[in-house]
Amino acid sequence: MSVQDFYVVDGYNVIHAWPDFEGIKAGGLDHCRDRLIDILANFAAFSGARVKVIFDAHLVKSGIEHAEFIHGVEVFYTQEGETADSLIERLVGDLGKLGTVYVVTSDWDEQRIIFGRGAFRVTPKEFREQIVQINRQQQENYNKENPTEGYLEDKLPREIRIIMEKWRRGKN
Repeated sequence: MSVQDFYVVDGYNVIHAWPDFEGIKAGGLDHCRDRLIDILANFAAFSGARVKVIFDAHLVKSGIEHAEFIHGVEVFYTQEGETADSLIERLVGDLGKLGTVYVVTSDWDEQRIIFGRGAFRVTPKEFREQIVQINRQQQENYNKENPTEGYLEDKLPREIRIIMEKWRRGKN
């Protein structure tokens, strides 16, 4: 990792690209947004990267741009008339001065623009693979056995351990 890695995620682009959301999209995008934010929060915690996700509200009447932090992820909603792409471009310009920026999108036009601003493109599929890999690594770390778990003394009753410790120290 560089000094600071930033992931700027086009939220709806990812939701529509990942098979994880196929079964829940029909129930509305609220649940999909919440689920994606949870996934991104885990990714941010495990990777150390700062994650920003943008949800496009340009077709929402009287929508106002706002941002909030949810579980360590900065969540942006665009204003009426503003696309996620334009907000992403603005963020990439600002973040590029602070570290390495990765933009998660499959939008080809957006990819060309972010390359010109010095950011790296990650497709939703590639990003999903990164998340799966990080989750797998964390699961392996969590499931590692404690090296002392195999010691005989840990399996003996307390009374016998005391007796053996006295023998070891030469005290009968």
